[in-house]
Amino acid sequence: MNDQQHPQYFPDRQLVNDLLVGTPTDRNLADLARLLIRYQDFPGARDIQADLHQLLTKWGHTEESLFAYTRALHQRERVYNTQQDRKDDWA
Repeated sequence: MNDQQHPQYFPDRQLVNDLLVGTPTDRNLADLARLLIRYQDFPGARDIQADLHQLLTKWGHTEESLFAYTRALHQRERVYNTQQDRKDDWA
């Protein structure tokens, strides 16, 4: 089976690189959760998938605990609130 290239690969790769040197802020945890969902079961972008799982471990979360945390975070406040964040990139 051949791997596919995700249409958001290049901006996501840069974001993951930033997360790898960042800290687990609310925004970074929300981005990690969003990217985990985006790349879940995607047939490609293996480097991004591996780095996302590395971040989970580094920041002391499982997928379940991260998703529970970010669900609560989104219920209590708006995480993405700059003009640039209005762009829908859930593709």
